[in-house]
Amino acid sequence: MNPPRRQIRAVIFDLDGTLLDTLADIGNATNTVLATMNFPSHPLTEYKTFVGDGVRVLFERVLPEGKRDAPTINAAVAKFEEVYRAGWNKLSQPYAGVRALLDELTRRRLPLAVLSNKPQAFTALCVSHYLSDWQFAAVLGQREGIPRKPDPTAALEIAAQLACAAKECLYLGDTSVDMQTAGRAGMYAVGAAWGFRSVRELREHGAAAIAYHPCDVLEIIDNKAA
Repeated sequence: MNPPRRQIRAVIFDLDGTLLDTLADIGNATNTVLATMNFPSHPLTEYKTFVGDGVRVLFERVLPEGKRDAPTINAAVAKFEEVYRAGWNKLSQPYAGVRALLDELTRRRLPLAVLSNKPQAFTALCVSHYLSDWQFAAVLGQREGIPRKPDPTAALEIAAQLACAAKECLYLGDTSVDMQTAGRAGMYAVGAAWGFRSVRELREHGAAAIAYHPCDVLEIIDNKAA
């Protein structure tokens, strides 16, 4: 017997590595902070494994061992907010195919939302700048007092705002954190293969389906695989 089909009534997106390629701007800002603190920088490609868990965890990963104490991390985070604010939109851009996907989801009248571990102010700024042609019912980044992904709290908050059951929400993201978030929230986890992490990582952490191009999401919705 085939498993029951799942109706998708809303789509929630991760931001960095899913809708927007922001790696260069994040990496350059982080390397600038490291340089001002007299620490070594990292190749931009390495930031694919550094990002995804919020700014504090980013610096826990990029700072030299032995320099990851709370005061140093606090100083780095504060400096990053200053540097990134000056250069968040230099090289970032939507991935190819994202515009077509958002156009079609909008045509289908599916509610859209963004859930990111990027600080709330920068999440809202990026969405309003790069994705202003589409309406998002909720745009949530990392907020004080709200646990970051993979905790499902914010994902379930969005589902409530959209008036959808969690099982009716498709969550699209590019990291293990996103797949775990979807799983813990009871949402349909779809991995974005064009993002920062590998398909293997996405599958190992609960991806129910893999989209190799943004518009593959439409076929996944149409198939309604449970």
